[in-house]
Amino acid sequence: MSRGTCAYMDPSALRYNLQRVRTLAPGARIWAVVKADGYGHGAVQAAQALHQADGFAVATLAEAQTLRDAGINAPILLLEGTLGPLQALDAVRLGCDTVVHQTEQLTYLETMADRLGQQRIWLKVDTGMHRLGVSPGQVPDFVKRIQAIRPLQPVNLMTHFASADEPEAPFTSTQIARFNALARALPGVHLCLANSAGVMAWPESHADWVRPGIMLYGASPGFGKTGLELGLKPAMTLTAPVIALRHIQAGERVGYGARWQAERESRIATLAIGYGDGYPRHAPDNTPVWLSGQRVPLVGKVSMDMLTVDVTDVPQVQLGDSAELWGEHLSVDEVASHIGTIGYELLTRVSPRVDKQWPTD
Repeated sequence: MSRGTCAYMDPSALRYNLQRVRTLAPGARIWAVVKADGYGHGAVQAAQALHQADGFAVATLAEAQTLRDAGINAPILLLEGTLGPLQALDAVRLGCDTVVHQTEQLTYLETMADRLGQQRIWLKVDTGMHRLGVSPGQVPDFVKRIQAIRPLQPVNLMTHFASADEPEAPFTSTQIARFNALARALPGVHLCLANSAGVMAWPESHADWVRPGIMLYGASPGFGKTGLELGLKPAMTLTAPVIALRHIQAGERVGYGARWQAERESRIATLAIGYGDGYPRHAPDNTPVWLSGQRVPLVGKVSMDMLTVDVTDVPQVQLGDSAELWGEHLSVDEVASHIGTIGYELLTRVSPRVDKQWPTD
């Protein structure tokens, strides 16, 4: 039975954000990224809400298997490719498009060329991030080998941006130029460059496919703005009930380590959420929480199952009231900035013991 700590999901927000992608990149097909359990929202439910996307992108074979087991038959792209020949076989069995970013992965596919169906091979090029991908100089050889396996398919190239969330920085333009120089030598090639930041800030990167992730869930890919400020709708509202209220005197302290000290007579509310639920332990005092129609400050260290907020100026707060940690009224990006992290991390670290509720038709 739930203790009342809940993440409420809004499929209409996902659909709205997907339409924002289509508006921003009208000529591109869309890989909707649902890795990391749909950025903490639930991969299957997110994919079902995003069914109008052209396909889904995941990081691992297990994530692809989860989608297939749920009856999702749309194209699936393995963003990191496969590790070893057995995984390559499983990717073929699941009908996944797969990324090739090193020689060994291509060798696995060459040994099973006769088993490949319609799934595509995407060659990932390292244009400067230096994380995954073949060097530009390796591209011609890799393309020849891929064409030998898939002679009737166009070549598919992709890359990943290192700093697309910094529009004033020149490096993304450098990466695009490097990538386009390769593409010009390959007539008929299909291209995929843009992540969420690329979709929003670099229209010259939209090409044939885009692969938005965080923006689909209503959080910001950067730019010093929240998702709400960027015109996105949050798909998750994380809430927890008030389970205790107490008055303390000026000078008294709250929480482990007695970090926070009351400067006045204060009223403290305890919420049923903590780092065991995924709320960061290192959240500092004054991190905002939404309660009874206004912001209240977190006070004291976050413990495993609880955290405390100062509700001295909100006298109407009662036991059982629901506090919003982020969501409809309080952007996850703003909360993340107080904590010293990013919205991606907060969303993906929500733990399994939090009740994730999707509306039923």
